[in-house]
Amino acid sequence: MSALKIPAYRRHKAVGQAYVNINGRQVYLGKYDSPESHERYRRIVAEFCARPAVVAAQSVSIDGLTVVELAALYWKYALCYYTKDGKPSGKLPHVRVMVRALRDLYGETPAAEFGPLKLKAMRQHFIAKGLSRNYINDTIGGIRRIFRWATAEELLPPSVYQALATLPGLKRGRTDARETDPVEAVADSLVESTLPFLRQVVADLVRFQRLTGCRPGEACIVRPGDMDGTGAIWLYTPRRFKTQHHGRSRVIFVGPKAQAVLKPYLNRGPAEYCFSSSKASRHYSKDSYNRAIRRACDKAKLTIWHPNQLRHAAGTEARRQFGLEAAQVVLGHSQANVTQIYAERDLSLAVKVMTAIG
Repeated sequence: MSALKIPAYRRHKAVGQAYVNINGRQVYLGKYDSPESHERYRRIVAEFCARPAVVAAQSVSIDGLTVVELAALYWKYALCYYTKDGKPSGKLPHVRVMVRALRDLYGETPAAEFGPLKLKAMRQHFIAKGLSRNYINDTIGGIRRIFRWATAEELLPPSVYQALATLPGLKRGRTDARETDPVEAVADSLVESTLPFLRQVVADLVRFQRLTGCRPGEACIVRPGDMDGTGAIWLYTPRRFKTQHHGRSRVIFVGPKAQAVLKPYLNRGPAEYCFSSSKASRHYSKDSYNRAIRRACDKAKLTIWHPNQLRHAAGTEARRQFGLEAAQVVLGHSQANVTQIYAERDLSLAVKVMTAIG
């Protein structure tokens, strides 16, 4: 994110007034060099720095703010906020969906009049489009966050967001919204059958992810400089990861088998990517990694699977052998209930028990 340029305190010689230029508009502050003018300058600049996207939209009347104007302001904010390493993050496409839906369905509605019934109508619109229940809940939650942001920016009274917060999420079995199939662990036999149809670097990327249980995006950006190989178990600290914005740390444990996969790729600069997709050392993205696996499955006439299933498989194996807490540590979850999603229960154990006692 580029640094915000602070507008200067200026003097209008013809009238003897101080002024500040805010996005091309002159805001007069009072008599030049007076304490009152400096105080007003500091206040205006502070407000500008706190919410530049709002101050920049001088054509918007806050009192008559419409939904489409609010959506436009939030989009400007999101372009700055949702970035990683100076690049747009994966959140922006979802924000664009929310902004467009608000514009198309309620664009000319006064933002202060957008209440729970309108939000519920938007939810029904998404259901009619065949979107999944989880995706709809995420999208409706995101729209609520837009109005929460507007409240924090003093664009809307708190009552608007408070009213929207009363709408509960869609519950499984109590809605017509489509349910998605749970992500299951991929069988190691299917993975092994796929590997011969992948480029060597992608095959090793698959092996590394399966052995460490890391996320696909974390596996794609491994660099020698991110690896601490001083101990028997190497420690990989990715420079970016999913929960980074929550202030959490992330360490991935690399055992002997994963080390053997990675070693041929460590003979390069500390900032170069190990699993690069070209001589220019461009790393695979989550999408290109997934596409490579999908193409290999098609070529081999195998059931299509995706990289997240490797993480599920690692979590399931860790839980089966060492328990839920071990799987939680390996997968890097802060809560055990999240690990439950990734580490499937070992049903074979229940079958064994019930064979004996049932």
